[in-house]
Amino acid sequence: MNSEVKISVWKTLRIYLSIALGISLYVIAWTVFLIPNHIVGGGVVGLASVIYIITSEAIPVGVSNLAINAILFCFGLYFLGKKFAISNIFGILVTSFWFMLFQQWLAIQNIPELIKLSQTLDPAVCSLIGGVMSGIGIGIVLSNGGNSGGSDVVALILNKFYNVSLGSVIMVADALVIFSSIIIPGNDITEIVYGFLVLASYTFTIDYIVDGRKQTYKILIFSKKNEELADIIGNKIHRGVTFLNASGWYSKQDVKILMVVVHRTEKVQLMHFVKAVDPEAFMTVEKTEGVFGKNFDTIKK
Repeated sequence: MNSEVKISVWKTLRIYLSIALGISLYVIAWTVFLIPNHIVGGGVVGLASVIYIITSEAIPVGVSNLAINAILFCFGLYFLGKKFAISNIFGILVTSFWFMLFQQWLAIQNIPELIKLSQTLDPAVCSLIGGVMSGIGIGIVLSNGGNSGGSDVVALILNKFYNVSLGSVIMVADALVIFSSIIIPGNDITEIVYGFLVLASYTFTIDYIVDGRKQTYKILIFSKKNEELADIIGNKIHRGVTFLNASGWYSKQDVKILMVVVHRTEKVQLMHFVKAVDPEAFMTVEKTEGVFGKNFDTIKK
């Protein structure tokens, strides 16, 4: 019993440490590559960065990030309930803490080597580095069941009362924050373009970290040689195959459809096998939201 408790405690500790590490990468990306170049990539941190810059660094990002998220937290608590709100506390506090640590207490943005690196790189390169690095950080956070607070609270509240897409609301909110960076002295349309470059690379990286490596596909194969294909798939790719009974309307004949679920890395190999065995085969390929079971993902408690 004690060993089970120790394992559970260590697992919980590892999850929170991973979330903290992911958020630290996210904060370093903003502190070193984005904020010094007046590049804003959206979200609450983006809004906090705009406030930080236009107030001549009088209001630290960590402080305004905490204040804005505190307001969103109250709305989330009221409209979405305790369970959702409490799950945001850790991410909000850690994000604000890392910003205060790196930006105010350690002032890593003032380290000569980092200043030189940020100033010598093209702003577009800084945008890509900042977007990818922050995407890796938040990808780690989301993979461990955490979050850093932010505009998703607004999206969830609106989604509760109106038939709107969560992704659309977050996208609009991020776009408004990026456009707001135009009020920063010296900024023009170029910085806005850089902001959207950050957002694109950030989103792509998160998708890859969270889903890309385990992306699965459901493939239906219509072939006269489906038994031969089933043997190859089982022996070469080592995936289970299911035959579905169907009737062809045009041919008025009963047919068997071969169905298989594979990982992203196995999809191309499977398609090459099908083409080699039956060039006339007809296939449909569909992305799946998730596949749980043997040799795929496990359902987390």
